[in-house]
Amino acid sequence: MEELVRIKDMMKIYNPGENEVHALDHVDLTINKGELVAIIGHSGSGKSTLMNMIGALDVPTSGEYYLHGKNVLKLSENELSDIRNQEIGFIFQGFNLIANLDAIGNVELPLIYRGVDKKSRTKLAIHALSMVGLEERKKHKPSEMSGGQQQRVAIARAIAARPPIILADEPTGNLDSKSTNEIMDILVGLYKEGRTVIIITHDDEIAARAKRVVRIIDGRIDADYYNENVD
Repeated sequence: MEELVRIKDMMKIYNPGENEVHALDHVDLTINKGELVAIIGHSGSGKSTLMNMIGALDVPTSGEYYLHGKNVLKLSENELSDIRNQEIGFIFQGFNLIANLDAIGNVELPLIYRGVDKKSRTKLAIHALSMVGLEERKKHKPSEMSGGQQQRVAIARAIAARPPIILADEPTGNLDSKSTNEIMDILVGLYKEGRTVIIITHDDEIAARAKRVVRIIDGRIDADYYNENVD
C-alpha cells in the first residue's frame, strides 16, 4: 500500500522543566493511503495532540512527520495552510458551523478560501450535501437542524473539495446513538470509496467500526491492530 502519513520518534512536551508533560512520547506511526483508522484513548492520553500533529495544526517538540513523502516540519506557514486547506477535511465534535449561514453556505465556505468559482462550489456543495442525505435541507441554518444533521453538514463541508484525508475528532461525541450510527455509516462509506479516514475517539464502540485501531496511553502507542471483522 502507498504510504500517506509517517511519524517518527515524535515528542510533544508541554511546560518543559520540573513539571513537564510528555503529551507524545517517542511516537512512531505509519498510515497508508485508503485506510480507516481509529486512534483511541482516554482524556489526556495524547490522542488529540497526535491529531493536531497529523492535521498540521501544531508542531512537535522533536521528531519527524512526512505527509505524501514531504517533510511537513520544514514547510512554511503558507505551505502548511495549503495542506490544511487542500489535503485534509476536518470534522470536529462541536460541528463549528457558522450560525448565520445556511447548510449550503457552510459547505461552500472552505471552497471560497480555495478560490473555487461560485458555480463550481455550489455544484460541489450540493453534491456533498446529497452524499450525507441533506440536499433537501440545504437552505436550513444550524439552529433549524438537529445535532446529527449539523454534524452531517460538517461532514459535507469536509468532503466537498474531495480531500484525500478525512480527519474526524470525536465526530459523534455530542450525538445520540441513532445519529452516531448514521455518522459512522457515512465515514465508513467514505473509506469504502477510497478516502483515508482517521477518527480520534475515546469510544470502543466507534473504534470497533474501524479497520485498524491505534490505542494511545500516556503519550505512547500501546496497541496497533486490525479488526478482522471489518471489511
